[in-house]
Amino acid sequence: MSTTLIKNADWIVAWDAAGKQHGYRRNVDLAFTDDSIVHAGPDFRGKADTVIDGKGLLVMPGLVDIHSHPGHEPAYRGIREEHGVSNMYMSGLYERSQAFDTSDPELQQACLEVALCELLKSGVTSLCDISGIYPGWVDIFAKSGMRGFLAPGFASARWKLENDHQLGFNWDEARGKKGLEGALAFIDKLSSHPSKRLSGVVSPMQIENCSDELLRDSYAAAKDRAIPFTLHTSQGVMEVHEMIRRHGTTPIRHARDIGILGPNTILGHALFLDTHSWIRWWTKDDLSILAESGCSVAHCPTPFARYGHIMESFGDYVRAGVNMGLGTDTTPHNMLEEIRKAGTFARIASRNLNDVSTGMLFHAATVGGAKALMRDDIGRLAPGARADIVLVDLHHPDMMPARDPLRSLIFHAADRAVKDVFVAGRQVVADGKVTTLDHRAAGERLTERQKGMMATSPGRDYRKRTADELVPLSLPIMG
Repeated sequence: MSTTLIKNADWIVAWDAAGKQHGYRRNVDLAFTDDSIVHAGPDFRGKADTVIDGKGLLVMPGLVDIHSHPGHEPAYRGIREEHGVSNMYMSGLYERSQAFDTSDPELQQACLEVALCELLKSGVTSLCDISGIYPGWVDIFAKSGMRGFLAPGFASARWKLENDHQLGFNWDEARGKKGLEGALAFIDKLSSHPSKRLSGVVSPMQIENCSDELLRDSYAAAKDRAIPFTLHTSQGVMEVHEMIRRHGTTPIRHARDIGILGPNTILGHALFLDTHSWIRWWTKDDLSILAESGCSVAHCPTPFARYGHIMESFGDYVRAGVNMGLGTDTTPHNMLEEIRKAGTFARIASRNLNDVSTGMLFHAATVGGAKALMRDDIGRLAPGARADIVLVDLHHPDMMPARDPLRSLIFHAADRAVKDVFVAGRQVVADGKVTTLDHRAAGERLTERQKGMMATSPGRDYRKRTADELVPLSLPIMG
């Protein structure tokens, strides 16, 4: 056993169990033995094998990211940022997934390494990774040191396009059932992984791409295993219209009606509720359905903002009683930037400065995410919690003055001030550099594999366009 003491830290974001909230503590100690916190307060009197001077540091819990696709999103760098289809309510999701093939294992591995480095450097210590199963997925996660909640995705159908205004579906229910079987076999093996940091999440991919039978079976399998269940729901206007066409109800109502909402359910996005200005459906109870079910919502502001979409009041979800978490649905995988954007966009959309607060958003990025993942031992600094810890350099120029260090971090410095990161007591970021993975080498591999991905787009796109025709460069190349 080995004990590390962070001595006399200037600031600690400590967990108040009685008040069920984070709070600042000044000039106190934090100690952890192996992978568990043993002390968070003044005057640690035990023996320490390693002592870190806490002067000039903010000590905070590792961030919990509950929705991400690191196995392919970095491949869209330079492609996704301004790509959208006007006739599909500005979303580029369907066209992009049809035109670009991200199934190359070497591409996926490079994407994952790049994304994990970004995440660790922005203070993320726990990640829900929603991906198809591919070679190297588990090994890279284990090597990174990240705490992984791996969600192997499957579905009954895939999107298909024949034009730019209709969403079609290729159904294969046998493939969906086989996908669930494969996902459960994968998940069941994770519990015995030697790292003890990896576990599973049951993840049928999108509500409109799964049969009701597959959704019910998936939810039942998650409940039987006492693990989370996650599903993309109400993430697009076209999805909402499709579900109303099929069932006469919104996706949220349909999820309730077939019995797949509960405390272990994480809904990816749940942005386009019946009251949303892009929907304005006749019902007005999607939000209350979410709250009454006890499910969680994974909010990822960046990808939707790029299409001109927005969650119209993050605070309304919280005040209704919905457990909110945050995710990094696209590149860059920077959780601190997502916290900032979530707050800024919430105030703009609600036209209300007080719709959200930094404390509310930080709660979502830590204990809110932990609750969604059915954990009460991550996302907080308290004795008995896991030693997932982030040290922030208060002397970094972008942090100064650090009158309120969380505001300085979220609104100003972001990942630039993240100095050291520990996951389960193991240091994985030192002086701002990931110690477990080679970020630059992964980026170089990704650059080469992206070229191969783009080369195949004319054979996949419904209009036979090249990648440069699909997504022109931001500026013309002059001769």
